[in-house]
Amino acid sequence: MKRLVIGMTAHVDSGKTTLAEAMLYTCGSIRKLGRVDHGDAFLDTHSIEKSRGITVFSKQAVMETGDHMFTLLDTPGHVDFSAETERTFSVLDAAILVISGTDGVQSHTETLWELLGRYRVPVFIFINKSDIAHVGMDTRISELARRLSGSVIDFTAEKAAIDDAAAVCAEYLMDEYLSDGCISDETLAKAVMNRDIFPCVYGSALKLEGIDRLIDIITKYSAEPQRSAGFGARVYKISTDGNTRLVHMKITGGSLKVKSVIDCGRENAQEKADRIRVYSGAKFRTADEVFAGELCAVEGLPSAYAGEGLGTERDTRRPFLEPVLSYRVICPGNADEHTVFTKLKQLGEEDPALRITWNDRLREINVSLMGEIQLEVLRTVIAERFGYDVDFDEGRIAYKETIASPVEGVGHFEPLRHYAEVHLLMEPLPAGSGLVFEADCPEERLALNWQRLILTHLAEKTHRGVLTGSPITDMKITVAGGRSHPKHTEGGDFRQATYRAVRMGLMRAESVLLEPYYEFRIELPDDCVGRAMSDLQRIDADISQPEPISGTDGFSCIKGSAPIAAMRGYQTDVSGYTKGRGRLSLSFGGYFPCKNTEAVIKETGYDPETDLDNTADSVFCSHGAGFAVKWNEVPDHMHVPSVLDVRRPDTAEPVQIQRNRAPAAYDDKELMAIFERTYGKIKRDPRNALNTEKSKPAKEKEYVYKPVVTGEEYLLVDGYNIIFSWDELNSLAKDNLELARTTLINAMCNYRGFTGGNLILVFDAYKVKGSVREVEQIGGISVIYTKEAETADMYIEKATHELGKKHRVRVATSDRLEQIIILGNGAYRMSASEFHDEVMRAEKEIRETIFENNASNSMK
Repeated sequence: MKRLVIGMTAHVDSGKTTLAEAMLYTCGSIRKLGRVDHGDAFLDTHSIEKSRGITVFSKQAVMETGDHMFTLLDTPGHVDFSAETERTFSVLDAAILVISGTDGVQSHTETLWELLGRYRVPVFIFINKSDIAHVGMDTRISELARRLSGSVIDFTAEKAAIDDAAAVCAEYLMDEYLSDGCISDETLAKAVMNRDIFPCVYGSALKLEGIDRLIDIITKYSAEPQRSAGFGARVYKISTDGNTRLVHMKITGGSLKVKSVIDCGRENAQEKADRIRVYSGAKFRTADEVFAGELCAVEGLPSAYAGEGLGTERDTRRPFLEPVLSYRVICPGNADEHTVFTKLKQLGEEDPALRITWNDRLREINVSLMGEIQLEVLRTVIAERFGYDVDFDEGRIAYKETIASPVEGVGHFEPLRHYAEVHLLMEPLPAGSGLVFEADCPEERLALNWQRLILTHLAEKTHRGVLTGSPITDMKITVAGGRSHPKHTEGGDFRQATYRAVRMGLMRAESVLLEPYYEFRIELPDDCVGRAMSDLQRIDADISQPEPISGTDGFSCIKGSAPIAAMRGYQTDVSGYTKGRGRLSLSFGGYFPCKNTEAVIKETGYDPETDLDNTADSVFCSHGAGFAVKWNEVPDHMHVPSVLDVRRPDTAEPVQIQRNRAPAAYDDKELMAIFERTYGKIKRDPRNALNTEKSKPAKEKEYVYKPVVTGEEYLLVDGYNIIFSWDELNSLAKDNLELARTTLINAMCNYRGFTGGNLILVFDAYKVKGSVREVEQIGGISVIYTKEAETADMYIEKATHELGKKHRVRVATSDRLEQIIILGNGAYRMSASEFHDEVMRAEKEIRETIFENNASNSMK
């Protein structure tokens, strides 16, 4: 059986859902025709869709005809929900683009066409409402050929006419046409699937006209793509059914069986597919196995995320469409903002384009989205799902920032007993490129595991620009240099150095403020063209000359692009001055340089120097104490030479990375200078200071293990400090930090279970759970992941101060600075080696106890 996933997409109000309903009815998948305007359409299952009469969430339905099984995937048509539509394009084998016969190609239609090309999706075109169109279908097809592609072919014509039109679309089609006098159906199907031709038919979905012809053409001229033998799948959506999390995916290779174990999530966790659902409308059936070419919803994959590739599949590319508006969430008076934020994060997980963030500096929840209709839907969803009647402020434009020329960013983090230095090359990329992270640093200069860690830290955080604090974009950031210390470097050190390097580079660079643009199309009476042109010139829009609309009496069309900030609310103006006869269509056009940068910066009032959560300054060490160095003075203190050949004002040589520089190596003189800068002047002969014979370490005092502690006790463990201090965990961490972390958690669970008391295991936010601190209860211990910009040291310092007032507190760490602070707070410190001995003794006693119990039981 041939299995294909076919998407339904269109500009809003083109009759897309009605067409899907007609196809399902014609094939016998449903027995009753529903209608969107009656609120009983088979695929509009949500109450919001029934009340508004538009598709908001993508949904599927299975349709079988002969030996073909098609899964129709209905997508939203409104521009505000375009991000959901784009995500579905990554799992389509083909698409049906619905064009309104009365309206023709609109601006959002062109956006959808561009996206379909971006994802290389074969397209069948259906011109709907042909029974009430005011122009002939020949005119509409000519419009499609002019505005979409010259390879759009009328497949309602005779076979000879189809072959004649197809022959000029590709060389192999012309060769077959000239040699055989016709083109076979198999070759035409190949051309359709290669996107060399685009079949077009027309009819009326509401009256079931042209539906049989459309289904026949899809059946005849579609082909199943080559599938891999091994399991592969692509996640395109996350949803919930009550308290059940559903991972919607398309199987692209092999098959998926219930209870299969899948590597998924950003940590490649092994998780089990507990249950498989195959949906058709609101109903579903459970399946024991699903095959390549099918869509399904899987229960039991808590780490999976939208856009993830499973098995042989790679992750989906970065989406083109992005949120352009940002709103502050106003919580009801009786609601805790952190609780609301935790709930709303579930919505952000289901819709990645719905960017929900916590601003710790302003203590507020922000949400970014595409438009005001989406905002109204979001308000309703929050009320229905979580019971919060939230409100939103008036909203603001979601700006972005980039840089104009290459620059080097340097971050150094060296409090006492810590060390990391990072050098980043930051280069501008073309508009729409997003952020690209790479490493181009010899391993002799910086170990590969540290380079990977830096890349992780670059990707884990939303980096803010220095003009307005907006996210950065369209930039390539390359790890070009750095240094670690064999004893003092810990994982959190490179996080701090990386963040500071990015920020320092932005402070040095010439930053460019970017604002989102709409591409627009205005259709209006000729007597209103002058007013429209005046308005568009006033907002500095890029516009084309007005063109008469063929087939209409006295109507013209104006196309162009303009900043979204200037176009907000203009739909109301168009309706007003055209007395309801004009129509404005908008689609996202991308981010481009802002035309009133100074005014936006002034209105924002952002000061990068006072943003302590995103500091550009570095920390160096001198005479045994850390001290802050301003970002512009860091080049005078940094330990690694610049990775740039900085162009002098009187030369025209380009900026280049010094990729072939010899590995960094210091002679004794340079090492002595660094040592004295850190720890002070050396009194003895400097020639021998660095070449002394190591004395044998004094034998550590035997630590007496006491499994029973009187009174309530708290033990705080600095997770990463312990991992990099214990040889067995450090060895694991070099290959798999997640495995080392899991091993430590399991060891702490056993230890706490044997000794009792309260154990708190603290990790820096390497595994970022969100913008706020996360606490997990695992095996009787508390595992804490600190929030962004909060180190484990900071958390432990606060915790010992508070807990030490009423409880006995011990802290396991080898961080000397942290130990001093701990003693000052009245807590007991325990070095990593002492704690290791204690844990080993505990595990030994556990094994002995188990052995004795087993021996005792065997004698009974």
